[in-house]
Amino acid sequence: MKAPEVTVAMAVCNVERFLAEAIESVLGQTFADFEFVIVDFGSTDRSGEILSHYAAIDDRIHLYDKAGCTLVEARNEACAQANGRYIAVMDADDVCLSDRLRLEVEFLERNREVALVGGATDWIDANGKSLGIHELPTDDAEINTSLETRFPFCHPTLLIRREAFSAVGGYRKAFVFAHDYDLAVRIGERFRCANLAQVVLKYRIHPSQVSLRRQEQQTLCRLAAQVSASYRRSGKADPIDRADRITPETLVALGLPESRIRSIVVADGRNWIRSMVAAGEYSTALAAANAPEMLNSGAESWQIADLYLTVARMHWRRREFAQAAVAAGRALAKRPLVAGRPLVGLWRRIARSAEK
Repeated sequence: MKAPEVTVAMAVCNVERFLAEAIESVLGQTFADFEFVIVDFGSTDRSGEILSHYAAIDDRIHLYDKAGCTLVEARNEACAQANGRYIAVMDADDVCLSDRLRLEVEFLERNREVALVGGATDWIDANGKSLGIHELPTDDAEINTSLETRFPFCHPTLLIRREAFSAVGGYRKAFVFAHDYDLAVRIGERFRCANLAQVVLKYRIHPSQVSLRRQEQQTLCRLAAQVSASYRRSGKADPIDRADRITPETLVALGLPESRIRSIVVADGRNWIRSMVAAGEYSTALAAANAPEMLNSGAESWQIADLYLTVARMHWRRREFAQAAVAAGRALAKRPLVAGRPLVGLWRRIARSAEK
């Protein structure tokens, strides 16, 4: 049989709430020449039942059970089973727009020097409500500059030439929750990359997507990917090639100051908390913002003050005015110069509420 043009690769574990919508968004693509490889790596909810149902009614779906492996191993397994010229990454809680594959395949067909293309996204909450459009750099030079410090793609929008994926060795196990960033850095070193300006996917933000502790691990792995790249650029052996796990001690041994590591971990944690706030997940955001690993992290005083301000705003939105006042006061006590200006309006609103 003729090999399909595209292999859609999805790893699944306990996502029953969103899984059917994600699968149907792939099966409903206007571009039809694809196979759909799905690896279930240990679901204990109804995900397995949902997968079996769709596999029984659509022969483009090839289902594999790999209980006990990690997310990175599951993604590599899905890609190892690929027969297509292109690998389309997909996550089990997101939603493809119907023209996603057509637009990306047509772009790579027109631009043979490009090995990886992503696209803009519409961020949505757990209920599918739009949280805003997120655009990304489209030019290879700008993307490569961005890759030095951040991930300028949305992973589940990526379409990758299979030979490029194989040439760099696929995902690396040690990078856990930043395996997408590490892969893109290594592909960007050898091939051209791009993003489409068009929105191609609805990217879902929800509490079970990633925990605060997983966010910290993601930050450590992102920093490791940057150090790893700097070693390769200088002609040295990649220090992470044989690593199984990345810890703060790993990064310190590679020359990153511990204080800088903590500062970046807290900054990324704050960004994650803000994403939860944007999605209306205030309980999750408050629990994370008040977690000891954030407040007692040894971060700089302005970061902690800003965190308390975020907590104050969340309490205010929940009409918990007394808690808002306490958090605002802690922000002011921690760093008056940083917290004072944003607190003026908040204090006035609290005072007006108290008078009523």
